Parts: sequence; C-alpha cells; structure tokens
Amino acid sequence: MPPSALLPGDPVPADGRLPAQAAVNSAERGFGAYVHVPYCRVRCGYCDFNTYTATELGSTNQSNYTAEVLQEIAFAKTALQLSQVPQRPLDTVFFGGGTPTLLPAGDLVKMFNGLKNTWGLTADAEVTTEANPDSVDYSYLEELRDAGFTRISFGMQSAVAHVLEVLERTHDPSRILPVTKFARELGLQVSLDLIYGTPHETLSNWRESVLTALACEPDHISAYALIIEPGTKLAAQIKRGKYQMPDDDTQADMYELADKLFSEAGYRWYEISNWERGGSYSRHNLGYWQGANWWGFGPGAHSHVGGVRWWNVKHPRVYAARVRAGVSPGYAQEVLDPHARHTERVLLESRIRWGLPLQALTAQERSRVAGLLTQELVQPEPLFAQQRIVPTLKGRLLADQIVHQLLG
Repeated sequence: MPPSALLPGDPVPADGRLPAQAAVNSAERGFGAYVHVPYCRVRCGYCDFNTYTATELGSTNQSNYTAEVLQEIAFAKTALQLSQVPQRPLDTVFFGGGTPTLLPAGDLVKMFNGLKNTWGLTADAEVTTEANPDSVDYSYLEELRDAGFTRISFGMQSAVAHVLEVLERTHDPSRILPVTKFARELGLQVSLDLIYGTPHETLSNWRESVLTALACEPDHISAYALIIEPGTKLAAQIKRGKYQMPDDDTQADMYELADKLFSEAGYRWYEISNWERGGSYSRHNLGYWQGANWWGFGPGAHSHVGGVRWWNVKHPRVYAARVRAGVSPGYAQEVLDPHARHTERVLLESRIRWGLPLQALTAQERSRVAGLLTQELVQPEPLFAQQRIVPTLKGRLLADQIVHQLLG
C-alpha cells in the first residue's frame, strides 16, 4: 500500500536556492540533520510513513542509497551558500525511517561522516539512529558508537504478542532487553518507542508493555497513541469490522497509567508523548518543537530553514535520478507568513514542559488564558511565576483544545 500523497506547494528551484527569508537570523538558530532511510523488511499495517519493502522497490538498488544521500549532502552545502545562510556546525543528527539499521552499519557511518565533514559537529552533538530490536547486535552497535553515534531509539511498540500481531510488527518482544543492555554497555543513550490504543489491547496489556520498557532502564521513552491513517491496511481492517479501536476513555486511561508509572520510576514528561530522566530528552525532536533549522535528506524528507519549509520527492527511484543529475530533490516548498509561524509556535510550544511564553501571544489571545486556568488545562505556578503556559495532565490529554481556545 503506497504512502500518502505529497502536499502541494510552490516549486523548488533546481539549484535549491532558498527564499531570502531563510537567511534572516539563521545564525542564531540551531542546525540539525535528518536522514530518512526508506527501507523496511515488511510494511506494518498501521504505517503511513514513506517506506518501501524490497518487493515494492522492484529494480531500485538500496546498496546505492548511501552514495545518493552523500550527493544530496554536497548539494545542500552549495544550496545554503547560494542562499547566504551562515554555515553552522550540526548540533543534532537523526537517522529515521523506515528502518535505518537494515543498512550495514558502515553505510550509516559513511552518511554520518559526510555530514560531519561538510558542516562539522558541536562539541556535545547528539547523534541518533532508530532501530528495530531484531536488526542490530552488539557488534553493529559498537561500530556506530565508535563512529560517534550517541543514541539509539528502539521501536519496541509493545511487549504483548497479540498487540504486535495486530500492528504487524515482526520482532520478538523478548529481544528488547538484550539489545538495550548492549547499547547501555557501550555507553549509548537508549530510547524506547511505545504505541498504545491498538485494537484489542487492554489496560492490563498496556501496563505489561510499560513495565517491560521500564525494566530495560532506558534514558528516554516515547508513548504515542495509535492513529489510524486513511489508506492503511489497518484502516481497512477496522472498516471491515475485523478490529475495533479502544474508546477515547480507554486511551486516556492508558496515557494516565503510563504517566503515573513513568513518574514513579523517575522519568519526567517534557513533551506530551515523551518522557526522560537525567536530562536525556531528544534534542533533535525538541528542535522541531522549538523552531530550529534542519535539512532533511532522502526521499520524502522534510526540511525547515528560517521559516521556509520544503519536502523531497517520495519515491527512491525519482529521488536518485534527481540527486544524480545535480538538481534539487525537493518536490515543493512554502514560505511561512507571520500568521502561520505564530500559529505553529502556539501549537508546538504549548505541548512542551518549558511552555509557551505569554509574551508570544496577542492581547486577545492572552485574554483567553484565564479560561484555560479555570478549566484546569494549564498549570498555575508556571503561568504566574514564569509567565508561561504549561499544560496540566488534563491539558496534555486535551492539547488541541488549548490551541483552539487560544487562537480562537
């Protein structure tokens, strides 16, 4: 089943030159890199990401992928120079997918070295790859660690076999504990991704998954509510009546249970779906929520520099043809006007522990904050002491309501 269609937008120039807005105050923002690896062994029934199995790719050779990304890296350097965006060292690098670790470790290292040699790294740069538990072993992780990777994000999703079966995840849940142990022994930070609200998943099933994740002693945990995307296999199965989704109250109970168990184990929420301990939040993802700059490499990858967004063509074959020809793989772009940038800031910063500054709101929007306080959607102490809007637990469950009420 193909991924969802690309969004429309303005054409991207062949040389990748960005609108003038991209250079404004760019030197003051962090700069990160996202590398999309679009390969998966199988397509999970719930997945709407830009990923492809070997069967779907046909004659496309994934062994050429590293060279193609290196070509886009060289292209990006020139495009940013043409756009007069000051060169900044990378403070975060993130390999996502798909399953990046389906590629040999040496391929990830080559792409990482290409980024490092082009822009350099800050002294404390965070370098992450996503991984399926069954796609790595000790020597694979050791090769990444030796090259400068600092963090591994494992797609655990669940510890319960029948839940994984519904999601069509193929890994053995017993594999989670040993691979996280390998990563910790190598000095890598460990993040685990969980999904809750799968059809036929009970609160007891979810508790088992959360406790199993905590037993692995990760530095960071993400817990996302399952979203049924139109066009996916799981959406069709639900429509046919094969599966039934948990109701909203059950999903809310699952979130509250996770937050309680994470908190008791010493983790703090810092974004609605993310918890950390010891300051081990995902700095790369935090950059997304705080408006940092990043270039996204690979088919379907999205980028943002100074209020300019663009997204690449989606199919690996089309992407490869463009980068080999020395032209932008960008499909379309948009320049965010002040209204769009304001809306996005309210949407994103109201989700995080550091909160949304009151001064970022218009006078009319500030007049609506009292109503949020009355409804117990925002915390009083940060509001009065720090002039920041930080959601309560109830507010995290009703995050969209906070945004809608503020923006009117």
